[in-house]
Amino acid sequence: MVLLRTLGWLVSVVYSTIPLFWLMVHPRAHVWREKALREKDGSPFRVLVPAWMVMWFGVGAITEPWHRVALYSTWWSWGPAALLFALGIYLYVRSGAHFSWAQLGGLPEIRPRNDRTGHRDDRLVRTGIRARVRHPVYLGHLCEMVAWSVGTGLIVCWALTAFAVATGAVMIRMEDAELERRFGEEYRRYRLSVPAVLPHM
Repeated sequence: MVLLRTLGWLVSVVYSTIPLFWLMVHPRAHVWREKALREKDGSPFRVLVPAWMVMWFGVGAITEPWHRVALYSTWWSWGPAALLFALGIYLYVRSGAHFSWAQLGGLPEIRPRNDRTGHRDDRLVRTGIRARVRHPVYLGHLCEMVAWSVGTGLIVCWALTAFAVATGAVMIRMEDAELERRFGEEYRRYRLSVPAVLPHM
C-alpha cells in the first residue's frame, strides 16, 4: 500500500504539470515556430521538455511533506480506481485512432508552416471519439488522475487533480484559440457543436 501510494503521488505530480507544459506552448506558439525556422534543427522541445522536467521536481518538492497524508485507507477503493484506469486507457487508445504521433505530441502547434513536410498532419480531425469530445486525451489524463486519487485516498493526489483541472481549463481555452487561428471557421463550428472534455450523455 505504501509503494502504491508513493507511485500514485509521483504519477500525479507528472500529470498535474501537463497543463503547465502546454501553457508554455500555446501562448507563444508563433515564437516557437519562428525559433524553429531560424535555427537549424532548433526543435522547441529541446527547451520545453527539460523545463517540464524541472516542473516535476518543483511540484514534487512542494508536495512531498504531504505525500503520505490520506483521507481514507481501504483496499476496496482500488475497485472503482481500476475502472477509471481502464476508461483512461480506452480513451488513450481511441484518441490515437485517425491521429498521427506528431499530432498527439503537439508538433503542428510549434512546427514552422513552410517546412518540407507540407504539414500533412496539420488537419482538423473530427471523426471517431473526437466527434463526441474535442480533447479526449485530456479526458484520459483526468480519468487517470482521479483513479490514483480514488485508489490511494491521498489528499495530495486530490489536490494535484484539482490543480490540473484549474490549469487545464486555462490551457484548453488557449489551445482552442490556437486551433481557431489555424483552422478558422471550420474549428469555430466544431467548437460550438462538440464539448471540450466532458461528452454529452
